Amino acid sequence: MLLENKTAIVYGGAGAIGSAVARVFAGEGATVHLAGRTRAPLEELAGTIAGSGGRVEVATLDATDRAAVERHADAVARHSVGIDIAFNATSNDDLHGTPLVDMAHEDVLRPVTKAVTTHLTLATAVARHMIPRRTGVILAMGGGREAIPGLGGSHIAWSALAGLCRQLACELGPHGIRAAWLLSPGSPDPSVPPEDDPEATATLLRRRPRLEDVAYAAAFLASDRAPTMTATEVNVTGGAVVD
Repeated sequence: MLLENKTAIVYGGAGAIGSAVARVFAGEGATVHLAGRTRAPLEELAGTIAGSGGRVEVATLDATDRAAVERHADAVARHSVGIDIAFNATSNDDLHGTPLVDMAHEDVLRPVTKAVTTHLTLATAVARHMIPRRTGVILAMGGGREAIPGLGGSHIAWSALAGLCRQLACELGPHGIRAAWLLSPGSPDPSVPPEDDPEATATLLRRRPRLEDVAYAAAFLASDRAPTMTATEVNVTGGAVVD
């Protein structure tokens, strides 16, 4: 298995991306620590993972609370003798549907500030435990290379996350720690067949990635099969963004 005997924290673990990543990480052998603001959906997901034979722990956590994030990382590291992987799937409080010229500045900048602050908080908290062991992978959803109207500060936030991941990779690389991000155009409702997804026509493959497709890519990126992939983007857009 790709992540056998690894310890992973999935922040925002109850969300669509976070839960898909957690399930795949656990299926690939990792012990998954789910962290999020609301306990009930985390417990429900944990029950599903445990029922499939996975190893999982749950903690309620506000990712904007630096002290709480650091206490949680300390606890995970003590319990598991280190942290191998951190995946940031937290939300950024985006506001969509209004042109930038009509938006209040605070509505545009809120997701940018939250995305950068949260990821910096999470990444530095886990990195302090990865540095002594000279190994670790820090992942996020980022990118922002598309040009789609009406997304407010979202693309700005994703671009800023990509820049932050590059800086983390630069500074943490000498300690054996990788930092990277995944670019996705969004996933269709799981109940909708790929051929009925209206947004799929914007991709070269005429299909957007399913949530599990994103999670499988994340598992590979987090694994020892990708030892030199850092400061980089994994493009799972189906050709919506061409490299």
